[in-house]
Amino acid sequence: MNNKAKPLSNLQLELLKVFSFDLEEQQLLDIRELLSSYFAGKATQEMDVLFAQNGWGEEKVEEWSKQPLRTKYQ
Repeated sequence: MNNKAKPLSNLQLELLKVFSFDLEEQQLLDIRELLSSYFAGKATQEMDVLFAQNGWGEEKVEEWSKQPLRTKYQ
C-alpha cells in the first residue's frame, strides 16, 4: 500500500493556525458554517459562469433532473 504523505496545502496550514487554540464548540460550529458558506458561494459563482457561457437556463436544470445519474449496483 502506498501511503505517502502529501504536503499540507496553504488552506490546511492556515486552519492549523486557527485550530491551535482551544475554541468553544459554538465557535467550531461557526467556523464550519463560515467555510461551508464560502465554498458553496464559490461553487454557485462557477455554476453561474457555466450557465452564462453555455446559454443554459431552467430547461437545463429540468433536463438534468430527469437523467438517471445513479450508478446501478449489481
